[in-house]
Amino acid sequence: MPRFSVIVPAYKVQAYLQESLDSVLTQSYPDLELIAVDDASPDACGSIIDEYAARDSRVTAVHLADNLGLGPARNAGLARATGDYLVFLDGDDTLAPGALQAITDRLKATGSPDVLVYDYARTFWTGELVRNSLSHHLSEEGPASFRLADRPSLLGMLMVVWNKAYRREYVEREGLEFPPGLYEDTPWTYPALLAAESVAVLDRVCVHYRQRRTGSILTTTSRRHLDVFDQYDRVFGYLAGRPELERWRPALHRRMAEHFCAMYADPRRLPRAARAEFFGRASALLRHYRVPGGGALPLSLSRTDRLRHTLMRLGVRRTYAVLSALRSAAVTTAGGASSLWRGLREAALRLHYRIQRLLPLRPELAVFSAYWHGGYACNPAAIEAKLRELAPRMRTAWICDPAHASTLPRETAALRPGSAAYWTALARATYLVTNVNFDRALVKRPGQVLLQTQHGTPLKRVGLDLQDRPAATPTTDFAGLLRGADQWDYLLSANRHSTLVWEKAIPSSYTTLEYGYPRNDLFHRAGHADVVELRERLGIAPGTTAILYAPTHRDYRRSQPDHLDFERVLRDLGPRYTILTRTHLTYANTDRSHEPHPRLLDVSSHPSVEELCLASDALVTDYSSLMFDYAALDRPIVIHADDWEAYEAARGTYFDLRAFPPGAIARTEDELVDIFATGHWQGSRSAQLRAAFRARFTTHDDGHAAERVVRRVFLGQPNPVPAVVPLEDRRPCPAAGGPAADLPLAGVSPSRWP
Repeated sequence: MPRFSVIVPAYKVQAYLQESLDSVLTQSYPDLELIAVDDASPDACGSIIDEYAARDSRVTAVHLADNLGLGPARNAGLARATGDYLVFLDGDDTLAPGALQAITDRLKATGSPDVLVYDYARTFWTGELVRNSLSHHLSEEGPASFRLADRPSLLGMLMVVWNKAYRREYVEREGLEFPPGLYEDTPWTYPALLAAESVAVLDRVCVHYRQRRTGSILTTTSRRHLDVFDQYDRVFGYLAGRPELERWRPALHRRMAEHFCAMYADPRRLPRAARAEFFGRASALLRHYRVPGGGALPLSLSRTDRLRHTLMRLGVRRTYAVLSALRSAAVTTAGGASSLWRGLREAALRLHYRIQRLLPLRPELAVFSAYWHGGYACNPAAIEAKLRELAPRMRTAWICDPAHASTLPRETAALRPGSAAYWTALARATYLVTNVNFDRALVKRPGQVLLQTQHGTPLKRVGLDLQDRPAATPTTDFAGLLRGADQWDYLLSANRHSTLVWEKAIPSSYTTLEYGYPRNDLFHRAGHADVVELRERLGIAPGTTAILYAPTHRDYRRSQPDHLDFERVLRDLGPRYTILTRTHLTYANTDRSHEPHPRLLDVSSHPSVEELCLASDALVTDYSSLMFDYAALDRPIVIHADDWEAYEAARGTYFDLRAFPPGAIARTEDELVDIFATGHWQGSRSAQLRAAFRARFTTHDDGHAAERVVRRVFLGQPNPVPAVVPLEDRRPCPAAGGPAADLPLAGVSPSRWP
């Protein structure tokens, strides 16, 4: 008997069905049966299901003679289910990677509850992925399992069948089945939650709920939406037969009123001729099942919502329409008032900024920022720390969003973007330091010094070199880009390659300081004990080889690509390896749930990429500028260039990385595994390539870059001090080293990497 029975009904979803079925069959937890039900679909759904059934013995194909709808189709799947738990998935939705493993782990941890509720994310045709806004109800704090009465707020979530796993014995004991018609989830989900002796939650996105542009039932105008009244009759009929659940009647009545009001407000669902009928039937049902009291569901309703519910219950449709119109007008007016207030505030701040610019500069104030109001990081952070060390009289401030204020040193003041203090600091600070750009409204005063540090050695094209690549450029305002550069006094460069690129791609009158990158000074200050402590803090098992995987973003794609199958790579490499995966900043707000694995650590939110470099034994990247920084550590680098031609065509690069790599190159996942399995990642050829790469790109990364910058920019010393340490005399912090650093895997053929 399998652990899960996954039931997938299919009707007119041929474009999405294969992806849906694949998302089930490729789950890392394989103990499942997939029951795919062809609801007499007129397209290719039936043949697709048969193809999958022929390929995989876990698939059961069910074909209905007539189109019966989602409810009866799910019942047909239920009749054939043998798994411990039932999981429902619509034919155009998908399971997230690792979902079933996470679900089974949570079921074990919570004592096999009757119902487990998990989260979902909406996926849009644009590629955008948005997590459920009510996910806070799924907090795993508190008892592992509970009765619904202990957490009634779960009834406030979307009442659908496919965000829950149901114990099959419980479903059969309760006699749960789906009715015909639309909104068939309603008379299943409410009883399933109300009658359950044990409920648990999983705070993880397990389902990707597709938001189709066309073809969705909920966005199709039809009289079939009137089916909702029969479904709520069934819900209250269920309550009538279970006196012990009668106390939930007020709560369900309120949820029903909310549902009716939401449907009536949606112009896409009801035909114009059916709107009066809908309102009348809704009124009748609300009166029929009304009971006094608020019930067990702690819903906070506004006065307006309460009034809408009351007017619909009383059947006063015209008054309801007037209220809706007034509400819309109020929202519009409030939006206008809000815009007016924002305009007045901005005007006041602009005036404040102009007045502050009339006051004297503060020679001992330096303002820093990094990564568009991010936290304490990169070159500005290293310079700020060195400035406080060498010039303790200086006062420093850091522009960051409040969420990042905790990353700042105690001695550094936080400036909230757009605040009066922010504009005061920009107006009166003598020194301004950033690795991106300051506010476009900045007016640089005579006597102010602006240092642009940048945040990486450019492999990909930048600045004016993107004029012929509109798909890749973050802005088409090249004139504005150059106006910003005209405010720079100094541009920090890591090497001669960067100097030549920046001066051509962003030409202006700034002075280039080819001093190396201050953020890499840490590589020469840290010691073995620091690395051991970092690895323990990150959760890297002792004795394993840690690979930092840090790919860059793709200009030619809106969504984040999956370049590696982490589970497969870790399986092939064996227990001696751990992967630290770091998502590019561009994808910071994207939900990218990986299959859980004890040797796969997501370090995307770690505040310091330099610490991650120190903790790792090798870097795997594609075209990220991190390779130039990592080379300063003199540790192995492997390039995974699986889409070089597409990347070069979309973004363009300044040199062919394949011809001058910092180490071994893999064009496929198999080649990448082979490079590590055979030990070539740290072999003599890899060392030769890295040495040549270091000689070209790490000429100034000797551990003293920040000091050279501070002495030149802030202390006015014209010559670079201290002098650059020759490459052969540098001793960057060594890697911790694991057993994989000593031996290749047995039985693996030699690699053919170039």
